Amino acid sequence: MLVFSFLVLANWVFPPPLDRLSVVSPEVAANDGQWLSAFTVEDGRWRLQARLGDVDPRLVERLIAIEDKRFYDHSGVDGIAIIRAVKSAAQNKKFVSGASTITMQLARQIEPRPRTLRSKAIEMIRAVQIELRMSKPEILEAYLTHVPYGGNLEGVRAASLSWFGHEPHGLTDAQIALLIALPQAPEARRPDRKPVIARKGRDDVIRRLEASGDLNAMQASEAREAALPPKRLALPQTAWLTAQRLSGAGDYTLTTLEASLQNRTQDLAASYAVKKPELGNVAVLIVHNETREVRASVGSVSRDIQGGWIDMTQRKRSPGSALKPFIFALAFEDGIASPGSKLLDAPTRFGSYQPQNFTRRYHGDVTVEQALQYSLNVPSVVALDQIGSRRFEAALKSTGIDISIPERGGEGGGLAVALGGLGVTPEGLATLYVALANDGMAAPLLWHEGQSVQEPKQFISAQSASQITQILRQAPSPGGRVPSWLSSDAPPIAYKTGTSYGHRDAWAAGYTDEWTVIIWTGRADGAPRYGMTGRTAAAPLLFDVFAMLPHAQGRIANYKRSEKAPIGLGRIQGPDQRAPQILFPEDGSQIALSATGGQKALPLSALSPDGSALSWYVDGMKLGKSALDSTETFWRPSKPGFYTLRVVNTDGKSRTARIEITSLN
Repeated sequence: MLVFSFLVLANWVFPPPLDRLSVVSPEVAANDGQWLSAFTVEDGRWRLQARLGDVDPRLVERLIAIEDKRFYDHSGVDGIAIIRAVKSAAQNKKFVSGASTITMQLARQIEPRPRTLRSKAIEMIRAVQIELRMSKPEILEAYLTHVPYGGNLEGVRAASLSWFGHEPHGLTDAQIALLIALPQAPEARRPDRKPVIARKGRDDVIRRLEASGDLNAMQASEAREAALPPKRLALPQTAWLTAQRLSGAGDYTLTTLEASLQNRTQDLAASYAVKKPELGNVAVLIVHNETREVRASVGSVSRDIQGGWIDMTQRKRSPGSALKPFIFALAFEDGIASPGSKLLDAPTRFGSYQPQNFTRRYHGDVTVEQALQYSLNVPSVVALDQIGSRRFEAALKSTGIDISIPERGGEGGGLAVALGGLGVTPEGLATLYVALANDGMAAPLLWHEGQSVQEPKQFISAQSASQITQILRQAPSPGGRVPSWLSSDAPPIAYKTGTSYGHRDAWAAGYTDEWTVIIWTGRADGAPRYGMTGRTAAAPLLFDVFAMLPHAQGRIANYKRSEKAPIGLGRIQGPDQRAPQILFPEDGSQIALSATGGQKALPLSALSPDGSALSWYVDGMKLGKSALDSTETFWRPSKPGFYTLRVVNTDGKSRTARIEITSLN
């Protein structure tokens, strides 16, 4: 009784270090459980958590048959196997067969010791202790997680992914035999370094399985003929920067990312960057508006470029003009302006600050719609001056996004924030644009399961959000692209571009009813890239991403422009105020038309400020109008070449655009 009491006391005073079993490689998965990325543990080891339900049951059955056939009958130590090993050693004057059970091997995995009789005795004690604390399925899972496979591979999942390129389910007989043979001599049997020894070990397992009846003669023959894996494969690393950031959420993180969309987005961004190496790097975020879940995140297109290890979706950069929609939204909120309000676009000094338009051209009296669609700087600063920069900054912060604002004499960022004089991350910008798509309701984006969901707060009113959306939907599309809002089978895209000072950052932010997409291009070190603007460097990729996304059918809501400008903004009649504006195609555009069952028509679109009827001319020849709208006409070019388009209103005011049709099919 005393001895028994001592053993019980010792068992609890000196427990096995089972806490080490919980140290496994953090894994990050897509929203459907598909593997995205994982990360090593101590000493750079891959140790992936194994679950019996995810492992081929034949592997488990055959492992027990080879390594520990009485696994379910003993309590950690197999007395019959020990007697057999001792008799064999006496006959051969050396140990030729082992007596280690799976539980004893697990004890050795969590407490490695030199191979001595003393160590073996300790392993037996530890095995009994483990059996008292863990069930048989738990022991099997722990063993399959920690069993060594050579190099820095531990566990059957890391081995299967590295040698076969897939998880350990649906394994072949030859693969099962190799996974059983490798742990018996992990370094000596590595198939990439010692294929002859590896094959011999695998075939020995096949022979034993055939002898026990687990394989018939035909199965054994086919397994022996199977080729060994010639090399070790790298473990898949999808969304690696995002996965690295989210891996701290636990050993297994189920993200909101959609695996197939993530892969397609990475490929698209990488291809785009290769075609335009002058861009530097590219970051992309795709958010599902209704759920606010991030479905794809590309923080960098490659580890091999400068700054490629930095997740640019989380870095604060100057957004350029990408914040202008929110300035005008607040102007609507405060009753300072409406979509049809007039603002002065002329050289204007605000104290010591004198903003300039990007093109150095000024247009006199313009509407809010025109100022926002054509990203005019001076009207945006005029609007911010009326709102107040502090009011604007506070509104942005109220959404919970992280922004950096340089202090200027205790007055915050001042009017310069209208043109990008603050720092915001692509995630923060996405939060703002998702709010526009959700009737002005803002809340943090969701990245993984278990993340706390915050109740959305009203950032701007639904009416203001709708008005901004209608304006952005009619913004000029990138050259050579038919606007989505002119196509009957595409959802309308509301979008805005931004270019930071010195062309360091180029942005495009857009949304439909279903999706929000943020594009950033630039260099991680902030070096200038002269000539790279949001319109040329980011907007084309934005439209490529939207073309790739699955969409519900979208429609354009009609609205009336305000005929009377609220008091508070200046009004100066510009010389070209009554002239129509060509929305598509832009002057200098190169357009390739594809023919499907006949020549495809090109939609021509223009805006008549006074609402009068418009007429279109191509090289002096008048075109007929579409029955859909007096401002919309469809033209079928007869051949590739250069054309001069001219639109004229009833007062004789006109605009022209010189374009090139590069192909018709």
